[in-house]
Amino acid sequence: MNVFPGTSIVASQRMILDMPVCDFGWADAFAFADEIASLPIGQTVISFLNANNANLMIHDREYRAALSRHIVLPDGHGIDIASWLFHGKIFPANLNGTDFVPALMTYMTTPRRVAMIGARPEILKRAAENFQKHSPWHEFIPVSDGFFGVAQSDEVMASVRELKPDILLIAMGSPKQEKWIDRHVGPGHARLVISVGALFDFMAEEVPRASPTVRRLRLEWLHRLVLEPRRLWRRYLLGNPLFIYYILRHKLGGRAKTLEVGGHRAESRSF
Repeated sequence: MNVFPGTSIVASQRMILDMPVCDFGWADAFAFADEIASLPIGQTVISFLNANNANLMIHDREYRAALSRHIVLPDGHGIDIASWLFHGKIFPANLNGTDFVPALMTYMTTPRRVAMIGARPEILKRAAENFQKHSPWHEFIPVSDGFFGVAQSDEVMASVRELKPDILLIAMGSPKQEKWIDRHVGPGHARLVISVGALFDFMAEEVPRASPTVRRLRLEWLHRLVLEPRRLWRRYLLGNPLFIYYILRHKLGGRAKTLEVGGHRAESRSF
């Protein structure tokens, strides 16, 4: 077990399809993110790996390279299946961003400035308002929706730099958000950056969450499929069997490994 530089947190990482994924429990994941947001310098990016993202990563080298520079947390039952197959045990916690980020905001008692980029303008606005109700000791600042042109990226990030946030949440969907972070987010933008996928849609109550029972059973993917079958049927009905194929092929190829690290894979960058 090893300590991540700049923090007191001890953890290891498990290789899932050649990508190191942290095996934090909830308490250590919260403590880690809180410490990162408290550091006077540097920057760490947190992203999430689920079955769909893993499928994308198999064929998208740029996406894989971006994830390799982030702290990657496990998201969903599929990643647990892969962990059990490769390492004989599931992850201690399902640290999906939809649950992790709001709970992290509650965990952090020190007031933070949280900048937000992504989603449609009205959804971004409602998400910021609901975050503010959820944890009113923080300040949530909607910076830009997620539909600006690539040429406007520097302008958007200049606005973020002026705000001097502690935390930056980016919701553009995978793999776009992780690649965009890798290209455009850098020193001075925020100490903790989190790629949050569809989180703003959930926080804005644009898309209803599954019941707690369904979430405990790791079946929220089925709930989302029922709500949005035309958009998500390929991801789940084709993507889930494809993910099982990839992990079985990887296992039979004898390439599963465990990685213990002395330093995390996110870039630690100075202001």
